[in-house]
Amino acid sequence: MLPSLFISHGSPMLALEPGASGPALARLAAELPRPRAVLVVSAHWESDRLQLTSAERPQTWHDFGGFPPALYAVQYPAPGAPALAAEIAQRLSDAGLPAALDPQRPFDHGAWVPLSLLYPAADIPVLQLSLPSQLGPELQTRVGRALAGLRAEGVLLIGSGSITHNLGELDWRAGPEVVTPWAREFRDWMVAQLEADDEDALHRYRQLAPHAARNHPTDEHLLPLFFARGAGGAFKLEHAGFTYGALGMDIYRFG
Repeated sequence: MLPSLFISHGSPMLALEPGASGPALARLAAELPRPRAVLVVSAHWESDRLQLTSAERPQTWHDFGGFPPALYAVQYPAPGAPALAAEIAQRLSDAGLPAALDPQRPFDHGAWVPLSLLYPAADIPVLQLSLPSQLGPELQTRVGRALAGLRAEGVLLIGSGSITHNLGELDWRAGPEVVTPWAREFRDWMVAQLEADDEDALHRYRQLAPHAARNHPTDEHLLPLFFARGAGGAFKLEHAGFTYGALGMDIYRFG
């Protein structure tokens, strides 16, 4: 059975400068059974309700600005999976979580950047599920649990965000050996709760975790973690690290 994954996707430049994350993701892809499809919840598709991509051939969206021209030339031409999208929408509806199909939505960089390192051939069908970010971690846990059965059917479930995400306090010149104490303390607290399987504490991270608001001024980059955890099994830290002093690059495996 496939696990579910939480991937800290970092800067869009990860696609061209994969650093330590590239080998970690390539190793994961080599270890896992080849999926028949991938479903991604990305921090970059916030919505007020659940929506699923349903295009046959979704476009690659360069949903960012100010990066080198080479990054805008990167394409990730993975096919979509309209029939699977309809099946997933039905599963969500059966769980009391109605979801609409979106035949226009392209792949945002929260999906295609990490997938370009996991499956660079772009030959596995990919779907995205939106993130109703204002509804908090509990909803993402519910969504993950509603779709957990897909893991046994060859669908790799991925939450793509960042274990820490305060772009305003990054040091863009810092090397990977530089880690800001407030970012490390938050990441270590989250890992401890994941290891203890303390769902209540995790759901209340904004009240309980050290420096929670500083690490996540808004929720959207952490919420995909709750989807991955809800969909998966036992927690495993696959990769740990930071870039730019405070941008966590951890990869977690569930199951």
